[in-house]
Amino acid sequence: MRNRVQHFLAERQLTPYRFIKDTGIAPTTGYKLAKDPNHLPSITVLKLICDCYKVQPGEIIFWTEENA
Repeated sequence: MRNRVQHFLAERQLTPYRFIKDTGIAPTTGYKLAKDPNHLPSITVLKLICDCYKVQPGEIIFWTEENA
């Protein structure tokens, strides 16, 4: 699995800082999610993001084969 936060932010023209402020997640977590697609959010963080932006979890994370 990977996160697509970087793509999500680019589509909405959001900075990582705005993402962190909007969602209320810890800055370290927000910046890691925005920079590293291999960093996965916890269920709690995923729920905060989905609730804040009214999106499905599939817009934030996706499944991929490990060797891909």
